[in-house]
Amino acid sequence: MKTVPERIAALRAAMKSAGVDGYLIPSSDPHMSEYLPDCYGARSWFSGFTGSVGTLAVTAEKAALWVDGRYFIQAEHQLAGSGIELMRVAVKGTPEIPDWLAENLPQGGVMGLDGMITAISTVEKLEKEFAEKKITIKDIDFVSPLWEGRPPVPATTAWLLGTEYAGKTAHEKLEQLRDALAEQGADATLLSRLESVAWTLNLRADDIAYNPFPLSYCLVLPESATLFINKKRVPAEVEATLNAEGVQVAPYEDAASAIASVRTPVTALYEPEGTSYTLYHAMKANASIKLQAGEEPVQPLKGVKNEVEIQNIKNAHVKDGVAMVRFQMALEAKMASGETVTECDVADMLTGLRKAQPLNLGDSFDTIAAYGANAAMMHYHALPETCAKLEPHGFLLVDSGAQFRDGTTDITRTYTMGELTDEEKTFYTLVLKSHIDLARVVFLEGCTGGNLDIMARSAVWRHGIDYRCGTGHGVGFVGGVHEGPQNLRITNNVAFMPGMTVTDEPGIYEEGKVGIRIENELLCKEWGVTEYGRFLCFEPITYCPIDVKPVKVDLLDNDELDWLNEYHALVYKTLESSLTPEEQDWLKTACAPLSR
Repeated sequence: MKTVPERIAALRAAMKSAGVDGYLIPSSDPHMSEYLPDCYGARSWFSGFTGSVGTLAVTAEKAALWVDGRYFIQAEHQLAGSGIELMRVAVKGTPEIPDWLAENLPQGGVMGLDGMITAISTVEKLEKEFAEKKITIKDIDFVSPLWEGRPPVPATTAWLLGTEYAGKTAHEKLEQLRDALAEQGADATLLSRLESVAWTLNLRADDIAYNPFPLSYCLVLPESATLFINKKRVPAEVEATLNAEGVQVAPYEDAASAIASVRTPVTALYEPEGTSYTLYHAMKANASIKLQAGEEPVQPLKGVKNEVEIQNIKNAHVKDGVAMVRFQMALEAKMASGETVTECDVADMLTGLRKAQPLNLGDSFDTIAAYGANAAMMHYHALPETCAKLEPHGFLLVDSGAQFRDGTTDITRTYTMGELTDEEKTFYTLVLKSHIDLARVVFLEGCTGGNLDIMARSAVWRHGIDYRCGTGHGVGFVGGVHEGPQNLRITNNVAFMPGMTVTDEPGIYEEGKVGIRIENELLCKEWGVTEYGRFLCFEPITYCPIDVKPVKVDLLDNDELDWLNEYHALVYKTLESSLTPEEQDWLKTACAPLSR
C-alpha cells in the first residue's frame, strides 16, 4: 500500500469486515500529545498530510481531513489527488467533525475509533451528535494491522532534572498537586499528559522529537504515587531517587489494571480533553473511584515558573541569543561572498550553532526556514529535494528554538535579504508594531489571553489584515515548546499571572507573496499596585536583534520607537560578555538606536 488511495481502500475493507461505517484518526497518542512519537503518526500515513495537527474521518463513501489556518496551503497541496476532502477549520461553511459524521453515517450505524488515543471529550461530542440517529461508538484499532512498517514504540533512557534547574523536588511538586486537587474537591488523579508527568516528577527522556518526555503515566492517590513506564529504560539510580521522593515505578502497560485495583474510596479528578476514552472507562468501572471532571491541575502549576526556573530560562535565552547572533553573521558573510545558501542550509547552521552551546539537548521543534512566498505557509517545512535557494531580495523567515537543560527557547526573526518592495516594508512595520504593542502593554490583573490577543491584532486590523493563528503560546520548562494553560488567542480565558511566560509572535501571511513574523518570549511580572488594583506587564527574555532595515520609521509612534531602542540596548548589554570582540562590534551595529 504505497499510495494514500490504497491505504484508504484497505481501511474501508477492514471497516466493512468489522461492521463499522466510519472511522476517526486524530493526530494523537495515548497521552493526547501535540507532538507525537513516530509510531502514532497514523493520520499522516493514511492521509499523506504531514502537518503536526489534523483529523481524518473516513466513511464507506467519503473521506475528509480537518486542519486549522496554519496548514490550509500545505494541506491543499498534499491532499491533491488523494480523494480526501480538505476541511478548513473556523472558516464559514466548514462543518464540525461530529456534524459531518452524523450526516454521512447511516441510521443505527457504527462509528469506530481507537479509544486509547481518543480523548473522552471527543467521544462525548460524537455521542451527543449521534443520539438522534442512534449511531453507536466502537473502540477498535484498525491502524495496527494495516500500517505496514510502523515504527516501534520509543524507549529512550529516562533521566532526572536536578533541583538546581527545576527548583523543587518531585515530593514537593506532588504535595503542590495534592493541594490543588483538594481545592477542586478531589484527592486522586491519573496524569496522562506527558508534560505533566515530566514536570511533576522532574523526569525527562527523548521519546518524542524535540520534546524531552518519556511515554508514561502517573497515578496520584492520597498516600502514594505510581509512575507507569517501560522499566527497562529507567536506570537504577533514577528509580531509587523516585522511590525516595514517594514514587513507585511500575510497567507502562499496568496503568489500566492499577486503576482497576484501587480499593480505598477516592474522588479522582480527570480532564476530559486529556484522558483517553479507554482509561476513562477503566476508572468508571471501579466502584471505589468517584469521577469528577475538571481542569488538569498540573497545567496551571507548571504554567507559573518559580524563581529558579525563571533564572535558568533567562540563562538559556542568553545562549540562544549568542547562537542567533553567530548565525546571522555567518549568513550575511555567505550571502556577501555569493555562496549558495538554501533553506535547509539555514536549519543546519542553526542546529550546529546551538549544539555548540553548553547544556544543549537539541532543537525544540523543526526549524522553519522559509524564503519569499514559502513563508506564507506558517508551518512550512523545507525538504532537501525542494528547498528554496536564498536570493539577494525579499525576506527570509526563520522560526527556531532549542532545548537546554536549563530551559526551552522559541524565536522568530524575519531577515532582509536585499531589495524589498514598498508593500513588504509596510507589512514588516505593521508586524513590528503589533509585536511592540503587546510587549509594552500594561494590564489589570485578571486579564486573559483572549483580552491581550486583541492588543497585538489592533495594528494589523486597522489595515483590514489578520493572521489565522494565535498571537502567542506558553513555553514549557525543559518541556514542550507549546505548553499552557496560558496563551494569546481570542478564545483563551486563562488570566495571566506573574511567572507565566508566553511568546509574542504576530505576523502577516499573504499567499504566494510573503510571510513575516517577529517572535520574542515574554515573562509576565508585576508592574505596580494602585487604588484601582494590581497591574501586570511583560519583560522580554529573548535576546536577539530585530532587523530594522525594512522598518518604515514614520509608521512607528514615539513610544513604539522608544521600546525598540530600549529593547536593543537590553540585547546588547545582555549578550556583550558572551561574545568575541568581532561579534560585539557586529551586535553594536545591529542594536544601534533607530531615529526618525
